[in-house]
Amino acid sequence: MDDYTDEQLIRLAHPGSGAHSESAGAFEVLLRRHAPQVHRLAASVVGPGAADDVVQEVFVSVHRHLKSFRGDAKFSTWLHRITINACSAALRKKQPDSLDDWPEMVARSDPAQAGEQAQLRERLAWAMQQLPEGVREAVTLRELAELDYAEIAEVLNVELGTVKSRISRGRAQLRDLLSDHWDVPAPKQGVKP
Repeated sequence: MDDYTDEQLIRLAHPGSGAHSESAGAFEVLLRRHAPQVHRLAASVVGPGAADDVVQEVFVSVHRHLKSFRGDAKFSTWLHRITINACSAALRKKQPDSLDDWPEMVARSDPAQAGEQAQLRERLAWAMQQLPEGVREAVTLRELAELDYAEIAEVLNVELGTVKSRISRGRAQLRDLLSDHWDVPAPKQGVKP
């Protein structure tokens, strides 16, 4: 089943679509195929410590609502929307954690550099939380999930121009928030990010 398309797996994974073992196997392939991207997106929004819980919630929701997937959009787009919703719910339930459990971006052999990286991660996480929800979602999907603008528009169910505006506004707000404590270079004129 690993070589099946998402659409084929979805048809097989529908409850009542055939043998129980075939349905479970198809869902398992979907889970294996998409779990890394879901985890990466969840970790970028709620932090690595809470990402596993969000991923579990996402796939429980996917399993429960798979029969309602109409195929109007790509499965991955639908899955990103569910992930964003689960992340938003997780953030509403708790205050942001300290980022002590986030992986270090540099080798620990240089304590000064490791300390600077930890400060930067903490400040960036704080700054992301200051953004309005729609802006934060658009920036996260672009910068961390690396979706293109059209995919983000589909996931967020907004116009392409709205996505571009939110990302531009979010980048500017992040630059302003972060420049209070660090030298953050202004974007080069005439160069699109």
